[in-house]
Amino acid sequence: MTKAKKTSGRRKKLKSLSEIFQFLRKNETPIYIITPTTYSLLGLDQWVGGLEFINYFDIFDGNHRRAFVPTPISHDDFQSMEDVANYLVSHPEVVEKAKANPGAKAIFVMFDEKTEKLCKEIGLEIALAPAALREHLDSKIVTTQLGNEAGVASAPNVMGYADTYAELTKLANGAKLGHDLVVQTPYGDSGRTTFFIKSEKDWDKYSAKIVDQQLKVMKRLNHLPGTIEGCATRHGTLVGPVMTDITGFAEVTPYKGGWCGNDMSPTILPEGVPEKVQKMARDFGERLYKEGYKGVFCLDFLLDTDTNEVYLGELNPRVSGATPPTNLITSTYGGCPLFLFHLLEYLNVDYEIDIAEIQARWTEYDNWTQLIFKQTEDKVELITKAPQSGIWQMDQDGDVSFVRPALNITSIGQEAEAFYLRVYGAGDYCYHGADLGCLLTRGRMQTDKRNLTKRAKLWNSGIKAQFKSIPLKAEQAVNIPEDISEGKWF
Repeated sequence: MTKAKKTSGRRKKLKSLSEIFQFLRKNETPIYIITPTTYSLLGLDQWVGGLEFINYFDIFDGNHRRAFVPTPISHDDFQSMEDVANYLVSHPEVVEKAKANPGAKAIFVMFDEKTEKLCKEIGLEIALAPAALREHLDSKIVTTQLGNEAGVASAPNVMGYADTYAELTKLANGAKLGHDLVVQTPYGDSGRTTFFIKSEKDWDKYSAKIVDQQLKVMKRLNHLPGTIEGCATRHGTLVGPVMTDITGFAEVTPYKGGWCGNDMSPTILPEGVPEKVQKMARDFGERLYKEGYKGVFCLDFLLDTDTNEVYLGELNPRVSGATPPTNLITSTYGGCPLFLFHLLEYLNVDYEIDIAEIQARWTEYDNWTQLIFKQTEDKVELITKAPQSGIWQMDQDGDVSFVRPALNITSIGQEAEAFYLRVYGAGDYCYHGADLGCLLTRGRMQTDKRNLTKRAKLWNSGIKAQFKSIPLKAEQAVNIPEDISEGKWF
């Protein structure tokens, strides 16, 4: 097993992209991507030496030579991605691997202070901002405050507390927000911590999830939601392609307003808006870096469709659902995945880059879509058959079929093809809201009027039809996450 390379003295400063590429290709410091699946940073192993995926789900059936799935052992029921991370870093096979390579780097999507403690015990260095800082920044209240300091405006809002509908309306009236309100609590997936309230009846429906928390109360806008990933570095903030969100479609997700994918299209937003979004992300990234945060982050934004004003939505200070399409676009069209600059911030190397030159590489790109398939049926069953990860194809009649195995999204040959990445396979349990898999393909899956295309509906139904499951026997007890919003693997 390769030992983590120890360096003496200071490495030569990297002064060009060619030197950066060469340095990363020859990297000998082990970098472990410790996640439920390889989805988040799939394909990064083609750019970075010493990189290995450590996963819970064997989505490639043992055929990915850089993906290590430790032998399953008994564990407590997972309630979150943090639980999966802690299971993996405490697994004896992973502990052995880490102790053989002291100083190896670790990348997670979600982790907590327990993860940090476990990693320290086995000599793993987490190449991400500390959990406490991430938790602090993750608050929608803090995000709004930092945005204000950076000159990045949120939708008209006021922050405060409300334990009754009368207190909420008083708060809103004081800020002249009207009576059609959007109320957010500080933490959690926005699809399940955002409440639309314009009557006392609405308040009564959601109040149990709102009271005793500091609230962000906003004026409801006619808007288009989207997202963008950035990377805060010592030389400035780089930003990826602007994406629009695919949310709340009942065929794909059981959650009203729940995220189920993204469209990436250079023409989907009005002229001038992508530039506004990118400036917003750059300005926010500069403020994040001053706060002590470095590396990738994701910003959600709202486009007011009545005025074309762009507002800050929320911050995800982590590898996120926007990371895979961002790296796809920046590597396929610009020859340089954004995440490389995250790694440079955490590896023992000095470098200099021309931010504007690199940013210019990513301005031209084609249409792509990712769809996240969740189980919409309210049932818990044992899966007996599941679709294979790889390339699938849709014929002229709308029927989908498996074409060939593949390990990377770029293996897609044409728009009729799609790369499907499986999560749950035969022998696993499916349940209401479970992440079944992810589909990435060329072209769009959402119209300009924010309706699913016929093609999107056919892919959704076609892939889900490949799953076969049977009811549980009386003696089979299955524990699913108590908070389904936490039990997601993307």
